Amino acid sequence: MTKSVLGIIGGSGIYDLPGLENVREEAIASPWGEPSAPLRRGEMAGLPIVFLPRHGPGHALSPSDINYRANIDVLKRAGVTDLVALSACGSFKEELPPGTFVLVDQFVDRTHKRESSFFGKGCVAHVSMAHPVSPLLAKHLAAAAEAERIAFARGGTYLCMEGPQFSSLAESLTYKAQGYSVIGMTNMPEAKLAREAEICYASVAMVTDFDCWHPAHDAVTVQDIIRVLNSNAEKAKALVARLARDFPREHEPCPIGSDRALDTALITAPAARDPQLLAKLDAVAGRVLRS
Repeated sequence: MTKSVLGIIGGSGIYDLPGLENVREEAIASPWGEPSAPLRRGEMAGLPIVFLPRHGPGHALSPSDINYRANIDVLKRAGVTDLVALSACGSFKEELPPGTFVLVDQFVDRTHKRESSFFGKGCVAHVSMAHPVSPLLAKHLAAAAEAERIAFARGGTYLCMEGPQFSSLAESLTYKAQGYSVIGMTNMPEAKLAREAEICYASVAMVTDFDCWHPAHDAVTVQDIIRVLNSNAEKAKALVARLARDFPREHEPCPIGSDRALDTALITAPAARDPQLLAKLDAVAGRVLRS
């Protein structure tokens, strides 16, 4: 069986991972460009961990500036089997107040400036995004949150906006009326690319505010977010430590096929595939392209 390698993407406020042992920094080259930062590899409780701060050192990258393809590519090259995304978000629901962690299970993508696929002209593939989150990974996260007594919600829809501006009131009210749970700026196309790379993915959306729809709360500001971010970041680090301690050392086959997503996705005939694109795809799709 494949050994588990747990990847952690740190969002706003999470730029390091205390408790990571035998840490070594590794700059992996990607044909898709520069990732957000060099990877930090180490172990927690004997489990291999790969950490990547999504916004780079000093939070230098806006959500629109992140090279999501390079990030997922280098995580795949590092052997990551399961990937947890930690992300700040706003809430559309009274029952999801600041400080709550939401184990997202669905996404709505409203981004428009980002490269959202590794595939394209010369090698076309269509992966399923019907169920974008690995249920086993979400189950382990829920168990870790319970063990750490972190307030969390199972399931929820994450609306991913382009940003970097926050929502207008009209937008916020519209999204709330649609029944979405939280809003953020980074989980798309990240989750799509993880699926294309056959990495099991789960998102922990950490609520910092009520966006701007709530009549009893002021419109969100960076200062408001930072105040809650610090508390959320400490809980997130405890969550990761507990997850690593209890995580299976052998990779569990995903019941929805996240780790085999390309089995039925490729549609371009082998003779029509572009060799240059195939070379770029080797890390994320070599399993099926070389077979």
